[in-house]
Amino acid sequence: MSETYIQRAKALDAADALAAHRERFALDAGTVYLDGNSLGALPAHVPARMADVITREWGELRIRSWGESGWWTAPERIGDRIAPIVGAAPGQIVVGDSTSVNVFKAVVAAARINGDDREEILVDATTFPTDGYIAQSAARMTGHEIVACDPADMADAVSGRTALALVNHVDYLTGRLRDLPGLTAALHAAGALAVWDLCHSAGALPVGLDAHGVNLAVGCTYKYLNGGPGSPAYLYVAERHQAAFDSPLPGWNSHTDPFAMTPGYEAAEGALKGRVGTPDILSMLALESALDVWDGVAIEDVRAKSLALTDFFLECVRAYVPEGRVVSVTPDAHGERGSQAALSCENAPAVMAELIKRGVVGDLRRPDVLRFGFTPLYVGFADAEKAARVLAEVLADLPA
Repeated sequence: MSETYIQRAKALDAADALAAHRERFALDAGTVYLDGNSLGALPAHVPARMADVITREWGELRIRSWGESGWWTAPERIGDRIAPIVGAAPGQIVVGDSTSVNVFKAVVAAARINGDDREEILVDATTFPTDGYIAQSAARMTGHEIVACDPADMADAVSGRTALALVNHVDYLTGRLRDLPGLTAALHAAGALAVWDLCHSAGALPVGLDAHGVNLAVGCTYKYLNGGPGSPAYLYVAERHQAAFDSPLPGWNSHTDPFAMTPGYEAAEGALKGRVGTPDILSMLALESALDVWDGVAIEDVRAKSLALTDFFLECVRAYVPEGRVVSVTPDAHGERGSQAALSCENAPAVMAELIKRGVVGDLRRPDVLRFGFTPLYVGFADAEKAARVLAEVLADLPA
């Protein structure tokens, strides 16, 4: 049986228009890396770029690099590099800080824009924990009430009391894709704002922030965008909201004249309001260099391959793994699936540990979910087949 799927994988890889992009990443021969939904692989050219940043820009030019090397404008310049990947026009994304910090900025700012006579903030009940923690703190600060609900029920839950909703575009645990266009429209119909967390969708599938009228959005860059561990996150503020955007963190970098050093705060115009303190230049420039792998890549092609990869992986799992040993918690429907396959599995911690020992690197979400992230720029169909085959071998060697 396995020979059939191995041959199919070879044929699919041979026909893959994105296959050549794999050579742009530093990957170990023989290892199947399916954890790009936690930490993307290193683009192979980034170390040379960082060596230049450290030895020349920092080591030789030193303070001059803020101007001569473009350090000062990096947050908005890199934001404009990310913009086409998430479907945004230039001038609406600023890079910096962590996802958690940007969630705080976005939720508080949205509440200030739309909260005078609206009492509640809807939060995805299945959200990645930090979003929930931050939303609760933001609600305490702004005098709002948190209402947690499943995104599938959110369109019915929104009302004239709702200031905004904070929703994950793709669920981190199951890989379920939420209906961004439909839910954004439902929120707008009730006069509420839509704040989307794109951590598990940016770089994996089309987002269409501008096309779908999203108000604010945040996302990390170390997953499908391959920016490196702890690389800075980003904040999207739709152009129509930029004048009213009132950041709860008015740092000196978002001042209209930062070097005037005046005691009174006067906000810069546009997305620059989302800046706070001194940019983390080393990780920011590593991200900028990493984004070169996106040159000439259409996100629609990435999405098509992502769906084909996850389809093929799940088909191989069904063929190789005895029935009942794993259960997919990722939706089968393409319109409801992100770019990962999540499998519920008894004794999942031991299974994942053994998979990693055997060269298939996914990750674990306790107590029982095995997550496999498919990053189409460097994951191929042979990887998908091997991962399913090794999973079956591991399960055969471990007690049921």
